[in-house]
Amino acid sequence: MRRQSVLRRLLGYEAAVVEGVEFDRGVLVVRARPVKRVASRCGVCGRRSPGYDQGRGERAWRALDFASTRVFVSSPAVRVCCPVHGVVARRVPWARHGARHTTGFEDQVAWLATEVSQAAVVELMRVAWRTVGAICERVLADGLAGRPDRLEGLSRIGVDEIGYGKGQRYVTIVVCHDTGRLVWCEAGRDAATLDRFFAQLGRERCWQITHVSADMARWYHASIRRHVPDAVTCIDSFHVVALATQALDAVRREVWNTARRGGDPQGARWLNGARWALWKNPEDLTGRQAATLELIAERNEPLYRAYLLKEQLREVFHEPDWQRATKRLDIWIEWAATSGLAAFAKAATTIRGFRDQITTTLRYGLTNARTEAINTTIRLICRRAYGFHSADAMIALAMLKLGGYRPSLPTTA
Repeated sequence: MRRQSVLRRLLGYEAAVVEGVEFDRGVLVVRARPVKRVASRCGVCGRRSPGYDQGRGERAWRALDFASTRVFVSSPAVRVCCPVHGVVARRVPWARHGARHTTGFEDQVAWLATEVSQAAVVELMRVAWRTVGAICERVLADGLAGRPDRLEGLSRIGVDEIGYGKGQRYVTIVVCHDTGRLVWCEAGRDAATLDRFFAQLGRERCWQITHVSADMARWYHASIRRHVPDAVTCIDSFHVVALATQALDAVRREVWNTARRGGDPQGARWLNGARWALWKNPEDLTGRQAATLELIAERNEPLYRAYLLKEQLREVFHEPDWQRATKRLDIWIEWAATSGLAAFAKAATTIRGFRDQITTTLRYGLTNARTEAINTTIRLICRRAYGFHSADAMIALAMLKLGGYRPSLPTTA
């Protein structure tokens, strides 16, 4: 095999002609040009375009290293005149338009960014911190342009929001229940944000949505009612039970404060240590926690009543017969409303307002479990990156990892 063929194979650029190789100050520079059949194409759309000029000098693209040696691909900065995009740089087979790195280099950076921390990617690939985010955005845009519409064929979706970075910064996500993939993500946490998703989906495809799962944030349901009024809306069971857990903790704090103010510091400390016994499911209690729960039943009837209310609501979602579960839910709402515990009376009012959506959850068994799993992975991505300066970089990384747009490694392509 000739030297030029070996270099093309090593670099992965079959549509390029290698004109020379230089080793300058510890850097390997490969001088190349596109083959004739792809030499005069618009860098944006790939349309055949007449040449405009030879540009100014040469451009260089960072390529994958050879062992520990940095490699650059250099080529004349030729411009073409596209009938659509005007005067632009010509397309080259080894890099995306507007990039300063080769496609293989960017694909490897994007793949690594989905698996390891951004700091590790920066050190291994020898690029700047912000460059990793820019590469991920470019790789995602390339993936979105080259694949079928990710919103096509949606019928059952889950909606949620997640915070990123410091401050009140959120993104809204939409997950397909049938594929388990993240299909849409955008900065914001209000009805207008979700409205943009439905606008992108389009009126005809909105009619194809049959089920939507969400939590009890009212702005979700305002947008859902406007765009998919005929869809079955399910309230995530985790968030319903979480309401009762929060009410239980409010009762515990109230009892604790009463003991502390009443001159019973020992009782206050004991109640503070009882938190986990009250929060955990009965089947998961340790021997010590079970004993603590028995003491609560003997010594503090209001707190134990609050615990039973939380457990009874949890059992509603374990009832296999949805009609019986609905009756148990109605009984629970009445019990909580008349329990004499202000926190549970408030929770009962909230749950009563979403009774119809909770009933559909009991009937169809649709929860936000897939959405919460994706949220957990997004939180891990944020922790590994030590936060993001912009939502765009975080969204790009999340879509690459969870939306099915992650490129293959150059070695496995």
